[in-house]
Amino acid sequence: MTVDSALRRHAERQPSKAAVQTVERSISYAELDASVTCLARHLLDRGLRPGDRVAVHWSNSVETVQLLLAAFRAGLVAVPINLRLMAPEIAYMFEHSAACICFSEPALAAIAEEARHGSGPEIVSKLPPLTTPPGPLPCVDPTQPAVILYTSGTTARPKGVTHTHRSLFETTVLISRSVSISPDDRQLVMTPMVHASGLNVLLLTGIYRGATAVLLRTFDPAAALDLIERFRCTHIWGLPTMLQSVMEEQAEHPRDVSSVRHAGAGGDTVPTALQRRFGELFPAQLREGLGLTESTLVTVNPSADVRIGSIGTAAPGVGVRLVDLHGHDVPAGETGEILVRSAANCVGYWNDPAATACLFTDGWLHTGDLAGRDKDGYYWFKGRLKQIIIRGGSNISPQEVEEVLYQHPAVLEVGVVGAPDPVYGEIVIAFVVLREGRQATPEQLHQFARQLLADYKVPERILYLDELPKSPTGKVQRRALKEMLLAQPDLGRSAVASQRAIS
Repeated sequence: MTVDSALRRHAERQPSKAAVQTVERSISYAELDASVTCLARHLLDRGLRPGDRVAVHWSNSVETVQLLLAAFRAGLVAVPINLRLMAPEIAYMFEHSAACICFSEPALAAIAEEARHGSGPEIVSKLPPLTTPPGPLPCVDPTQPAVILYTSGTTARPKGVTHTHRSLFETTVLISRSVSISPDDRQLVMTPMVHASGLNVLLLTGIYRGATAVLLRTFDPAAALDLIERFRCTHIWGLPTMLQSVMEEQAEHPRDVSSVRHAGAGGDTVPTALQRRFGELFPAQLREGLGLTESTLVTVNPSADVRIGSIGTAAPGVGVRLVDLHGHDVPAGETGEILVRSAANCVGYWNDPAATACLFTDGWLHTGDLAGRDKDGYYWFKGRLKQIIIRGGSNISPQEVEEVLYQHPAVLEVGVVGAPDPVYGEIVIAFVVLREGRQATPEQLHQFARQLLADYKVPERILYLDELPKSPTGKVQRRALKEMLLAQPDLGRSAVASQRAIS
């Protein structure tokens, strides 16, 4: 089985059922299947051959779905391009993937042309007519690469995470086992389909189960709530920053969200305050899980016993280990790096054998994430290996400090990093965005943190920003915050800063 074979199956079993729904249009499973076949044949008729790379630079839309699925059906490798990237970043992906062609939305074609530099892939900004009778299509081996998903590049140049047709299909099976999805469900896709969550969690899993994907073209909290109300969406998933915005909008301008029966969050630290507040505004409890581009679902909170603050238990059929720096398993209650063995694991990084070799140890994938496990098998996120702050020999998790500051009613967003210090090696610095109309002095936040944290974990400085820097996928970029400190050391010695003062 592959995702493509699931699409064919539902086109036969429920041809008139809506596969994809947007504000502008709806396309049935039969229509989607026929258009994917025509587009796949068109790609091959252009001279592309199985294994060639096809870049997709398009916002969430029926066209994006058709392009991705057509690439799969033709045996080509899809390369989704994040819409927030600048021309040099796109140029790197063109070159690294050796893409032959890029389908770029008309409004985005200019930046794609700029990234091309005259020698990159052909830029196409319009889909061909999908009505011509198709010729034969190749038989696609499930072990062949299907998609290259580029990481956000928070630690280095983006890596091309490579999934095969088999690992994509196993991902859909895994998610459907963890989250009950039926053909009657409607999943809101508000994360970009260039992101593993938008592609795998919401779109491909929905196709596997024969559900309807409701697409939000670009993220907007008010538009997201409008779609939930209009199309009676049953499943939503988002990054914490997205869900925070959606909750703020729902609190101020309530919509009818009674149809929502499942809500998931992941991709970054999920504050417990966000989870509790979500339960006050939506009928479903927010379930946190752990996933990454390399392995979309690792752990998830069981629907019957959600534990706020935990990333849940191992997903069905997934092997999870916690190991120390020497690769030895750690006992319950201690912190170790999460290793995962799963049929949904990627096969490595595109054109990067050295990084691929470091990713795996005896078939176990290194996540770089740290967690502890309790006696009931629930995992509790402790931070990331490369983000741990070491102050005077003591390890401090930025996420633990952030979690405390998020509990203050005036704090909207927070990012914690370590700054170089001649005495302690590193000290804790917190960057804070306050809620509109709310005030809190650094002294007040210090006092608040002292009540909940050990003295050595309390931030030495609290710096106020108008907004936190985020990656193209919406994650807070702690590396960018640290670079601010390194570029302007005086910031670490002041209690207040503004975005305008940071260049």
